[in-house]
Amino acid sequence: MDTALLCFSTCPDAASAERLAEALVGERLAACVNLLPALRSVYRWQDAVERADEVLLLIKTRRDRYPALEARLRTLHPYELPALVAVESAAGLPAYLQWVVASTRPVE
Repeated sequence: MDTALLCFSTCPDAASAERLAEALVGERLAACVNLLPALRSVYRWQDAVERADEVLLLIKTRRDRYPALEARLRTLHPYELPALVAVESAAGLPAYLQWVVASTRPVE
């Protein structure tokens, strides 16, 4: 079975987060996307410390779908440089991991 990934990304607001989640799940690039509101980010951008209220996306996919997910996220995301970090799952409920794999199979 392909390795499941948990990807983290942020969006500037709920509307853009919803659009991105809908597209990724609808296109089978993600099995599930959780949207966590009320996130406060502090980061350095263009030599200045910035602060922003954001929505955190927890995106469940698999390793072989990651390149397509990354490309689609870059196309749809409103930020010039979107955050996207993927972490491989070390373990998980086998039935859930199988569901992630099955839900992200491309339609033939």
